[in-house]
Amino acid sequence: MDQIRIIRTQTLNIMKEITEHPKPSYSLDGQSISWETYLKQLQSTIDWCDQRLEAEERVEIRTQAGT
Repeated sequence: MDQIRIIRTQTLNIMKEITEHPKPSYSLDGQSISWETYLKQLQSTIDWCDQRLEAEERVEIRTQAGT
């Protein structure tokens, strides 16, 4: 879960930077991607991380004590 939190934080930092200094397009692994498409991809990463973190938080552990 720590790795997912790190990915989420790094992605949020990237989103913050590109929205503060928008550019018409980005080059990612040699492919040209429009700013809007790149932002949507980053948001998808955030959504994925949120789903994983939420699923982890929903874990319920029940115990029963006896005397």
